[in-house]
Amino acid sequence: MNALLSLSLSLSSSSSPSPLLLRLPPSPFRGNSLRRGLWGVGVGVGGGDGAISIEQLGAAAGVAAEGKRKGRGIAAGQGNSCGFGMRGQKSRSGPGVRKGFEGGQMPLYRRIPKLRGIAGGMHAGLPKYVPVNLKDIASAGFQDGDEISLESLKARGLINPSGRERRLPLKILGDGDLSVKLDIKARALSATAREKLKAAGCTITVLPGRKKWVKPSVTKNLARAEEYFAKKKAASAAAGADSAST
Repeated sequence: MNALLSLSLSLSSSSSPSPLLLRLPPSPFRGNSLRRGLWGVGVGVGGGDGAISIEQLGAAAGVAAEGKRKGRGIAAGQGNSCGFGMRGQKSRSGPGVRKGFEGGQMPLYRRIPKLRGIAGGMHAGLPKYVPVNLKDIASAGFQDGDEISLESLKARGLINPSGRERRLPLKILGDGDLSVKLDIKARALSATAREKLKAAGCTITVLPGRKKWVKPSVTKNLARAEEYFAKKKAASAAAGADSAST
């Protein structure tokens, strides 16, 4: 395909658009297997004078060479080994070597470090609460004495958690101001939200979180450790009082 391409665009006064032709010498790459279609371009059909359309352009000779077909047996005409070599695992029948296998040595995917994620683990970037700001609560039209909880906010349409967030607790954030006295029930509150709610005279109830399961033996050992350190602290306090009195 080293021949020079001459692009000729014939313009006429007729209403039908003129075809776009590429004048090339006769090319052996005119088979259907090497066709390249281009949508939306008016392309002329190649004739016997060497004209070829864009969709018939193919790879240059020797570029898109097909892989060598390995024979099976001496009658294939490729010699005794038929392109497999004389010995080794790659010359045997079967599926061969799996991807990533390096002959028994430590493979590359195990030599490089693992993905550590971000600080705090792979789940550190996931939200832990369903956040609601004070300005959203103020715009919802709650009256004095109304309860602010996860259920009441869902009923008003302020939040619509889905998927994983349906199991998350509520957290009140301090963006905005509140002028009504409400009964706040949430798992967590920001420092700004707590100050503004107290200034507005709201009642705050911090809901307990999910109790983390601890192995019974660990619980027993923790209780014994607390008892031991409590006795030790009391003994040191008593010794300090005796030394001070004397």
